[in-house]
Amino acid sequence: MTEETQQKLRQDLRRIVIFFKWLVCSILSGAVIGSVGTLFFYCMDIATKLREGDPWVIWFLPLAGILIVGIYKVFHNEKDSGTNLVLAAIHSGENLPLQMAPSIFISTVITHLFGGSAGREGAALQLGGSLGAGLGKLFRFDEKDQKIMIMCGMSAAFSALFGTPMAAAIFPMEVVSVGVMYYVALVPCVISSLVAHGIASYFHVAPELFPLKDLPPFSIPNALRVTVLALACAGVSILFCVLLHTVTHLYRKWLKNPYLRVFVGGCLVLGLTFLVQSRDYNGAGMQVIANAVNKGQAMPAAFLLKMIFTALTLGAGYKGGEIVPSFFVGATFGCVLGGLLGLSPTLCAAVGMSAVFCGVTNCPVTSLLISFELFGYGGMPFFLLSIALSYMMSGYFGLYATQRIPYSKFRIEYINRKTH
Repeated sequence: MTEETQQKLRQDLRRIVIFFKWLVCSILSGAVIGSVGTLFFYCMDIATKLREGDPWVIWFLPLAGILIVGIYKVFHNEKDSGTNLVLAAIHSGENLPLQMAPSIFISTVITHLFGGSAGREGAALQLGGSLGAGLGKLFRFDEKDQKIMIMCGMSAAFSALFGTPMAAAIFPMEVVSVGVMYYVALVPCVISSLVAHGIASYFHVAPELFPLKDLPPFSIPNALRVTVLALACAGVSILFCVLLHTVTHLYRKWLKNPYLRVFVGGCLVLGLTFLVQSRDYNGAGMQVIANAVNKGQAMPAAFLLKMIFTALTLGAGYKGGEIVPSFFVGATFGCVLGGLLGLSPTLCAAVGMSAVFCGVTNCPVTSLLISFELFGYGGMPFFLLSIALSYMMSGYFGLYATQRIPYSKFRIEYINRKTH
């Protein structure tokens, strides 16, 4: 046997060993984090039902905020930056503490129970990333393999909670560095996502699906209408990002004490709730999204109010995610603008949902996959066009300050910049 043949055999053996290594680890990650994600889903569901059944609990939102800050202090997570820390742990090796998992789990449930305006998938990314990092340390992986375990955990938690395994597998690889995918994590993330989805399905976690019916043809007039909608959604996504970052900055500038900051934020959300005389903007708002996509019904100002409620909630220090609020904003905005453009409001709600999500996350592949999983493949050309336009025209804005954009969106040029 020649030296070259021996080298090839060693390489093949090494690939087999690596495959089985990640097969075992990703199955374990999917099982463990999928189970935790399933528990998180049911805790969130119970919290939402309790709030909707007893609306008076919203009066305790300011006090709940103080409790959340106290929880983070107990777990020594006072400087926790949420999803930004998870992304930083992947691309720059920042330490991702295991205590982030119980902190974000408990605090997000409290936020939703008492009427804070936030999502859940962003919290799932933090939960899964923290647990994934913990598993990586348990296995004594080196820094590079620990980053893959973090992405595995993110995929598992997102898949279990939202029921979109395709998008969940790709999102962690795409969101860290826009335009540069970490394909080395593809197999682990896919397996972890599918295992977690299987566990969630076994425990009857029903995904939020919105199959579209009676779709209009993809004609030139309709393509032009969707183009207008996509450009408007890009503008809305920029506004959402700017509002979130600006409100967070103002809170921290004028209210240095985190306990006072979260108390004041809770009072503002509470006051605004009674000012608009609606509870639609507390919690995740999935029913509003369902009405927009399924029935073509949405209030004209709903998208703007949701942005304000979410910025006041998350900027003050309450916990949760930004992803479902972006769905809410996109669905309600698309529904209203679709009616004005003379195009199906239900289709435009779905298109708006995907386009705004793409604009705030800078993840066009994930956005396209999640649109297929949520709405079916019938509207493919509408989603494809709107997501591409929103990705380009949303510029370098984004929800996550630690997200990197290595290459320009407008020309083949290396820029290596952060979002703003």
